[in-house]
Amino acid sequence: MIREDLRNIAIIAHVDHGKTTLVDEMLKQGGVFRENQNVAERVMDSNDLERERGITILAKNTAVSFRGVKINIIDTPGHADFGGEVERVLSMADGVVLLVDAAEGPMPQTRFVLTKALEMGHKIIIVVNKIDRPDARLEEIADEVQLLLLDLDATDEQLESPILYCSGRSGTASFDKDVPGKDLTPLFETILNYIPAPEGEPEEPFQMLVSSIDYNEYVGRIAVGRIQRGSVKVNQPVTVINDNFPEKKIPAKIVSLAQMQGLAQVNTEIATVGDIVMISGIAEITIGDTICAPEHLEALPFTHISEPTVEMTFSVNDSPFAGQDGKYVTSRQLRERLMKELLKDVSLKVTETENTDSFCVAGRGEMHLSILVETMRREGYELAVSTPRVLFKTINGKLHEPQERLVIDVPEECVGTVMEKMGVRKGELQSMQPQGSRTRLEFLIPSRGLFGYKSEFLTNTRGEGIMSSVFDSYVPYKGDIPRRSTGSLICHESGEAVTYGLYNAQERGTLFIGAGVPVYEGMVVGMSPKAEDLVVNVCKRKHLTNTRASGSDDALRLVPPKIMSLEDCLEFLADDELLEVTPKNLRIRKRILDNAQRAKQKGKKA
Repeated sequence: MIREDLRNIAIIAHVDHGKTTLVDEMLKQGGVFRENQNVAERVMDSNDLERERGITILAKNTAVSFRGVKINIIDTPGHADFGGEVERVLSMADGVVLLVDAAEGPMPQTRFVLTKALEMGHKIIIVVNKIDRPDARLEEIADEVQLLLLDLDATDEQLESPILYCSGRSGTASFDKDVPGKDLTPLFETILNYIPAPEGEPEEPFQMLVSSIDYNEYVGRIAVGRIQRGSVKVNQPVTVINDNFPEKKIPAKIVSLAQMQGLAQVNTEIATVGDIVMISGIAEITIGDTICAPEHLEALPFTHISEPTVEMTFSVNDSPFAGQDGKYVTSRQLRERLMKELLKDVSLKVTETENTDSFCVAGRGEMHLSILVETMRREGYELAVSTPRVLFKTINGKLHEPQERLVIDVPEECVGTVMEKMGVRKGELQSMQPQGSRTRLEFLIPSRGLFGYKSEFLTNTRGEGIMSSVFDSYVPYKGDIPRRSTGSLICHESGEAVTYGLYNAQERGTLFIGAGVPVYEGMVVGMSPKAEDLVVNVCKRKHLTNTRASGSDDALRLVPPKIMSLEDCLEFLADDELLEVTPKNLRIRKRILDNAQRAKQKGKKA
């Protein structure tokens, strides 16, 4: 049976190319909202962190209707660190809408997600988005996408994919780059005509692969996936099996069944082949499991998820200020939270260490792990995290390390500075293309070389540079790369920072704290421009005598402190430092807090 009343598509693109904005317009023109309804921008980015940062972190599905056909739309993340989200949900789609920015063209993540879609044999609709940009290069972009398809060994049919020219913000689409569209009807029509309808036998035994897991306090875990074969009803008995674990056989019952309608989950009594459904009532369900009829046990293979490349140590906070802000502070609570994250994030790996209070958490990149830390922090967790480290591999007896494909877009006058910095960080130039007053550079660089570079890059390009990278391959170890050229200003004693002490300390470097902030011995309170660490006493007070008035302190002028975000702190961390993360504070500290003990340790190593 062919389901002509249904289409399943995924929208894939590089970060900031406008996927979520286009989905907004598709929802509006698909009749999901009332005409007078007040709708937030990027309505699919429902998570607080997604709204604040303007990026999609989790893949989500929605559905619109067009001419009596239901179109299930999966909005995917564009950032390379969340590639695991894209890989696992592509199995639910029959085709993809590939979005490309009309000025930037194909970027590293475009290549990555397109490779995955081509491997699965999906049909592709190419959408050149943001055609109203003043620097749009419509003809060149279409050629660049075709070259990318050729480079990725696309089939003849995929090479002849339809191309549309859209403005996601205006909600228009057109087949002709010179004739602007009036609405998104051409895009909807192309989806109906070009993307294949789901096929299958509704009478055969039920079979479904779990592509993602949702969680609800009332019903527990909710399995999300696409029905590959047969039909399913509420209260139907099923068995959960897994292709990788043949011994896993869990009998269960479908407690509730729901499908997406617009942005809402709507309960249904029955669903059939091709439908994307949410099933609750199965306690031990995980991503990659197959739910099938008890009389016909046949597991579906799960998409291979790329390996993590970066790891950090998450440990219990043991600083002098431990337990003051957090609600969850013990190793048991930390372990439970990390194990819960593993259920829904397939590209994350957690391993226990010899120390019962710490865990090695491996992910796709710094951002992948920092989003997890920020989420835990907002939930009330208190923990200490180490500096990010790359995961090395031994291949044929030689040490190999992960390498990234890095694309940098900078003004012409900044090219020399960027090239110099890339040389120090072992970056190899692959191509260099002038684009008007800007230049696009492409490098292959060890992942280690990008640690701590982002803030330096923004300074070097006066905030005008754009950089993005995606994992490329493992290559032989490239040798030492300097992590940072600055040192830390370390607090001499515990107490409260005062103006007099800070005034003397600010001559040594840039401070991270202001007056009145509680500090402890071994806490990093600033950055020294020199490579070595300096101990400063920010608690030092001015001794009053009968010849000095206490009011003379008012004349001391402090430079405003540099406020560090979570990403800034992780970039700044040295190997002998930890980041203390609490719901209210971020504090950088030395692993060994005692200044004398730390100096002895340093002397032994020297």
